[in-house]
Amino acid sequence: MRFSTLNEWLAWQETLHPSEIELGLERVKKVFNQLHSEKVSFKVITVAGTNGKGSSVAMLESILLQAGYNVGCYTSPHIMRYNERIHMNGLVIDDDALMNAFERIDHARADISLTYFEFATLAALDIFYGAQLDVVVLEVGLGGRLDAVNIIDPDISLITTIDIDHTNWLGNDREAIAKEKAGIMRSQNPVIFSGTEIPNSIRFIANELMAKLYILDEDYHYSKTESGWSWQDKEKNITALPMPVLSGSHQLQNAAGVIKALKEMEHILPVNNQSIREGLLSINLNGRFQVIPASLDIAEQIFDVAHNPNAMEQLAKNLSSRKVKGKTVVVIGMLSDKNYNKALESLLPLVDTWYCGNLQTSRGLSAKELGKSLSTSIDFSRVRVFDSIKMAYQMACKGTNTDDRIVVTGSFFTVAEVLEQSV
Repeated sequence: MRFSTLNEWLAWQETLHPSEIELGLERVKKVFNQLHSEKVSFKVITVAGTNGKGSSVAMLESILLQAGYNVGCYTSPHIMRYNERIHMNGLVIDDDALMNAFERIDHARADISLTYFEFATLAALDIFYGAQLDVVVLEVGLGGRLDAVNIIDPDISLITTIDIDHTNWLGNDREAIAKEKAGIMRSQNPVIFSGTEIPNSIRFIANELMAKLYILDEDYHYSKTESGWSWQDKEKNITALPMPVLSGSHQLQNAAGVIKALKEMEHILPVNNQSIREGLLSINLNGRFQVIPASLDIAEQIFDVAHNPNAMEQLAKNLSSRKVKGKTVVVIGMLSDKNYNKALESLLPLVDTWYCGNLQTSRGLSAKELGKSLSTSIDFSRVRVFDSIKMAYQMACKGTNTDDRIVVTGSFFTVAEVLEQSV
């Protein structure tokens, strides 16, 4: 074996390809075909979108496990450990299984260069192929059409909320971005759209492929009730659904899309309504409006990986609906390729003090630049700038009391750095 530890493998993968991101399927498909020439024996659900992918994947996994299926799940990025990216029946994959997959991929690729993400995707697929699985849930990392995940044909596709993000690779408007996301559709197979205001490009591509497109508020619906919520489409009605354990009002929208996807797969993957109810109460996912309850020192802490305008707007709505007696302070670090000026607008009226920190990645926006951006809209006395997220978080803790709350947001990197030292 090339390396004896997972960290060594990962460090090497980061240097293997000349660019961190290179969209395209040719290289990764060649390697995959060297690994596996046989067709998949399991059903495949592929999830794309700008926001809500991780939550939707977690709901699908939880419900399918409650229904008694053997489930594989691939997501990205991770928060605490790389291993989080690959689940087998709800359990995080271990180091040995990952390293063995990496070794097989390294041998199969010969002189083909792979990105860090492509290595992860191939490892997940290689592991899933070697297991006895009924269904695999795959989350697209970036876009859809040219993302490594798209080398596998899904039985059903789920597209969540579309917003402006990753413009360097996907385009500058929702229609262009949606066109890339729509690349996960397959001819005559079902595709669920669980976002709001469906872009025309999704309708157009679905029509071209003769894919069976189902749209939230057109083909299926959800509504809140006094004790929970209900879901319905033209044929079915599910009542007495519990609120998902994932916090935030937007999770009902995600859950509605997940239920529609499962109902469209009933003929090949039956799931009863009780499994749906139990699954919604059994989800485990860090960093999606994750609330850490009150302690002796602070009212609450909230971790949210929001990093684009749509996600930040939803975070602002969730914070507005969850009042605290004292101040709201934000610990934040963002990536330089994000539309951070627009993203922060919705949070500005809700935040008393901002603690900005540098992220431990070359793509990170400097805390100084982030603070400068904030100070164009608010008094600079409300902005603190630190060399690291760790220091920003420590100082935020010192500057709060029992009635205040701390919100950690801006990036997966931000949430990961703080969770490592606080939870």
